[in-house]
Amino acid sequence: MALNTQKIPITIITGFLGSGKTTLIHKIAKNANGRRLAIIVNEFGELGMDGEILKGNDCGCEEENILELSNGCLCCTVQEEFLPTMLQLMERKQDIDHIIIETSGLALPKPLLKAFNWPDLKPQITVDAVITVVDCVGQATGEICDRDKVQSQRLDDENLDHESSIEELFEDQLSCADLIVMTKSDLIDDSVYTQVHDIIQNRVGDNIKLISAVKGDIPVEVLLGIDAKAEDHVDSKHSHHENHHHHDHHHDHDHDETINSIVIEVKAPHTPQQLVDTLKSLVVEHHIYRIKGIIHVPGKPMRMIVQGVADRFENYFDRKWADDEIKATRLVIIGEEIEEEKLQQALEQKLMTTIEA
Repeated sequence: MALNTQKIPITIITGFLGSGKTTLIHKIAKNANGRRLAIIVNEFGELGMDGEILKGNDCGCEEENILELSNGCLCCTVQEEFLPTMLQLMERKQDIDHIIIETSGLALPKPLLKAFNWPDLKPQITVDAVITVVDCVGQATGEICDRDKVQSQRLDDENLDHESSIEELFEDQLSCADLIVMTKSDLIDDSVYTQVHDIIQNRVGDNIKLISAVKGDIPVEVLLGIDAKAEDHVDSKHSHHENHHHHDHHHDHDHDETINSIVIEVKAPHTPQQLVDTLKSLVVEHHIYRIKGIIHVPGKPMRMIVQGVADRFENYFDRKWADDEIKATRLVIIGEEIEEEKLQQALEQKLMTTIEA
């Protein structure tokens, strides 16, 4: 049998928490047009929610080809976990046409991009493109990065205060992009979208294309087959964290803020609406960036997915509970210096108050 010497293209999907990466990947997988995909999902937190969502929505990809890495920071553990996973995939490369990698919303893309120049990988793969997903609403409201500050940076204002860790992370994700997908554009006015679009475009330069997307609905031919060979140009990509990124996931080196993830199992009785209303109040009271999880709705044979960014939440049924699954409401909450016991108690108390009212 002849050896398969053709390089496998890899698409890296990056972007901040809740920007719509999983939705985009689901659309790609559902419309792969015969491409045999492998998907690597990098989670931040011990509950592998994004992989669960992809599997639960019958994304069209073989379940064995959806791989989950739960270290939360590929940029920190490239050699320990990611490279062995890639080498395992290479052992059956004849069954794979394209690899999609979804980074955690807190991962830095450049260290991952550098990993593809590792001697055992470079002859076998090429990075087709780094696609950065940008949440238009988050940009418009300043939830992720203050627009006026980004505008000032574009004009090279050297008198600015130091950026926060989140702003630096967002800058790094933009700097590595070969294509930018502007999600949730339908949720803001055209004039606001134009303003956000122009700020991002000016930040990355005219050579990087920006595409508007609603629910990740973009032709797969636009997203795959870009052939950017991004691994060959990694040294030209700017990174705030090039020389001082640590393995404790402190993405802010000038402050004491720590981004962490907790998992909560909700024991108090609740309807989906009661839960969402309670979670919205917790977002206001605590520094929470992202909430995602599975809701058990008594009397319903299907499990419900809940996703939240700031005060924007959505919930929907995705599939029937499996016979061996424990029916419970479990949430992943990501934020700054959040405490599991404190949030668990606050959530339960709020739900009980709602029920008594």
